[in-house]
Amino acid sequence: QVQLVESGGGLVQAGGSLRLSCVASKNIFTLNSMGWYRQAPGKQRELVAAVRVRRGGSTDYADSVKGRFTISRDNPKNMVYLQMNSLWPEDSAVYYCYATEGVPGTGFEDVYWGQGTQVTVSS
Repeated sequence: QVQLVESGGGLVQAGGSLRLSCVASKNIFTLNSMGWYRQAPGKQRELVAAVRVRRGGSTDYADSVKGRFTISRDNPKNMVYLQMNSLWPEDSAVYYCYATEGVPGTGFEDVYWGQGTQVTVSS
């Protein structure tokens, strides 16, 4: 069982920056991956960024945020961050932290979600 709590959302002007934080209730090194989804009103939920906790810590980003967003982790603090620079109004959404654990590809992998944090970018 994993609990996730996000923070760091807010209102910024276009071109500004925010850093989102997600803290997990257990040692994140026992997890498979962590990352961030976002969902804007009337739009589908989309993956923004993900990091493999083990196996080299490889990362993936949505094409729309490459070069602007950076995902990172702090294992001793059980935290994952999303640094967001050069924000556009199109980035406005509720951002959700997620984590997976279990055995990938077996049907026994669990996914956990935070409650979300609002990011609003004004024109």
